[in-house]
Amino acid sequence: MSQDHQSSTSGSNFHISDQMGSSMKDKEAGVEVQNLEENSNKSMEFSESIASVKLHHHHGGELKRTFSVWSVLGVGFGLTNSWFGISASLVTGIQSGGPMLIVYGILIIAFISYNVGITLSELSSAIPSAGGQYVWTRVLAPRRFSSFLAYLDGAFGWAGAIFTSASMALSVASNIMGLWNLMHPDHVTQKWQLFVVYQIVNVLLVVFNCYGRILPFIANGALYISLFSYVAITITVLACARGNYQPAHFVFSDFENGTGWSSSGIAFIVGLINPNWSFSCLDCATHLAEEVLQPERVIPIAVLGTVTIGMVTSFTYSIAMFFSVRNLDDIVSSTTGMPILDIYYQALSSRAGACCLGVLVLLTACGCTIASHTWQARLCWSFARDNGLPFSDKLSIVDPKLGIPLNAHLFSSVVVAILGCLYMASDTAFNSMVVGCITFLLLSYSIPVLCLLYRGRDNVKHGPFWLGKIGLCANIVTLAWTVFALVFFSFPSYMPVTADTMNYISAVYGVYIILVLAYWFFPVKKYSCREVFAGGLGNDEEEEFPDVCKYSI
Repeated sequence: MSQDHQSSTSGSNFHISDQMGSSMKDKEAGVEVQNLEENSNKSMEFSESIASVKLHHHHGGELKRTFSVWSVLGVGFGLTNSWFGISASLVTGIQSGGPMLIVYGILIIAFISYNVGITLSELSSAIPSAGGQYVWTRVLAPRRFSSFLAYLDGAFGWAGAIFTSASMALSVASNIMGLWNLMHPDHVTQKWQLFVVYQIVNVLLVVFNCYGRILPFIANGALYISLFSYVAITITVLACARGNYQPAHFVFSDFENGTGWSSSGIAFIVGLINPNWSFSCLDCATHLAEEVLQPERVIPIAVLGTVTIGMVTSFTYSIAMFFSVRNLDDIVSSTTGMPILDIYYQALSSRAGACCLGVLVLLTACGCTIASHTWQARLCWSFARDNGLPFSDKLSIVDPKLGIPLNAHLFSSVVVAILGCLYMASDTAFNSMVVGCITFLLLSYSIPVLCLLYRGRDNVKHGPFWLGKIGLCANIVTLAWTVFALVFFSFPSYMPVTADTMNYISAVYGVYIILVLAYWFFPVKKYSCREVFAGGLGNDEEEEFPDVCKYSI
């Protein structure tokens, strides 16, 4: 506990004792004093919980604080990378409403993302930890349920990170095959070819995360490469398409529903998956809290900076691309598998030129995937050091030579490789991966928000970033959007539904939740996850609440 906190607590106790001495015979004053004591004790318990999160470290080792504010922003935006997200997932959105859906969808999702970003920034400023959401849940949740809710939140957050890494690896593989198809128009990509490229990409980009010292430089480089690519592509496409721009109504008012849904409203909502994926993973920077100085100030800057840069780049990029389209039908029926490459080709009238722009997108995609692996490895490591995963004793180790959680990184990467098998089962596997990324992460954000509102925002000792009533509105928007996305993003993208076009995310939810609950309630070897997780967090100070433990991170 800090010296300032001890001083304030001591002063509060002195005030209480004075009142008790002067009004011992006054029954009403006695009740008031008792209430003051109870409130003081509750406040002190909560402050101690936060202090234990910030000050104590687990047996797995510590990470070096080598990231600057620009490095953290580089990792955050390097992963979210909204303009690239629009490029990579264009196939999931353009048939649900055409250019209009993407343009207005970006503004809608940017507004929601600011609310999510404010929520994450407030929590990370109050409780900076590599564990992020599940640590916040553990501190804020009611004592009786805190261990289970923290475990559930950690499981959702890790699943979101895994699905993100899988969708990123598949987007890189699709980009590579798209470039090949662009230069070889007669080639038709087979499923097995994309699957093999996916696995190769996953392995190669994993290597970049095995050297902790270079990660900050890679993060900075990814940020600059992304911004350079955005500027270069936007200017080149606009310049080459000059004189052949589409009219404004094509971009801002024409609605094209090619999904088979009879309701244009449902088609539009389902199409929001594209811009939503482009603003996902906003918690990435929060998991670098133990690798940066003053995380309570730096993390909020990185989170909200990511949203701001993402909104500006994706909105202007989308407008520029759609004004440069010559034939939308050819884009929708793209033979490259990457419609954005067809837009480049139509604007430049040169396959070689379009290929050069595609390489810039590919470099940006590689930076995204590296950032994704950085993020999921830290999340897996922090969750494992609290014994939230099988083999936690191995996954919680920081490699002394490389300075990274190597075991956690490799373990998560193997799971990403396994998820690639989904593509062999369904042509819309990428869509399911994207939805899994969005919804699992939203669930992991919502649990600590619910706990915060249940406890009461005024009862929380906040950090330097705290927005009061604006923060409350942001919390409500975050919760409402989570429910909305869980329902509508589970709909199939195309009608009628077939085995190839089915959205399998509902089945993924069911299987994963069963596995998570089974690991909690049923013994694994000598212990159940409930005992192991609580034991890893430390639970010897609260005899009155034996299921409650204080974080020691």
